[in-house]
Amino acid sequence: MAFHPVLFVFLAGLVFLSEAAPLVSHGSVDSKCPLMVKVLDAVRGTPAANVAVKVFKKAADGSWQDFAAGKTTEYGEIHELTTEEKFVEAVYRIEFDTRSYWKALGLSPFHEYADVVFTANDSGHRHYTIAALLSPYSHSTTAVVTDPKE
Repeated sequence: MAFHPVLFVFLAGLVFLSEAAPLVSHGSVDSKCPLMVKVLDAVRGTPAANVAVKVFKKAADGSWQDFAAGKTTEYGEIHELTTEEKFVEAVYRIEFDTRSYWKALGLSPFHEYADVVFTANDSGHRHYTIAALLSPYSHSTTAVVTDPKE
C-alpha cells in the first residue's frame, strides 16, 4: 500500500511546481506586439536571459539598417521590439549575440552569433514570434506566424 504516499508526494510536487513557476500572461501585450523573440538555453533547459538581440531591416540598396534592439528578460523573451506601423513588409534579420551569452556562463562557444533572415508581411499583416534554441556549438530557430488579434 505504498502507492498512496507516492501518489500524494507526486501530486504535492505538481502543486509546488505550478506555484513556483509563475505563469506569465502576455495576452494584452502580445495582441499588439507584431514581433516577439524567445530564446531558450538547450544546455541548462531554461529560458536564456540577458541575450542581446539586434533587428535589422534590408534597405533598397541591399544594406542592413538598424531597426530595433533589446535584451531577453528572465523568461528569455523580448516584447514590443516594434510597432504595427513600423513593422511593414520587408526583409528582416534578427541577430542573437550568442558569444556574449555563453562567455558570461564561462563557456567558449563556436558561433559569434546566430541569425535568422525572413520576409515579413508579404502575405498581409501578421504577427511573428521568432524562437531560438541555443547551445555553445549549435542553434536552431523557428517561427510562429499568426494573424493579429483585435
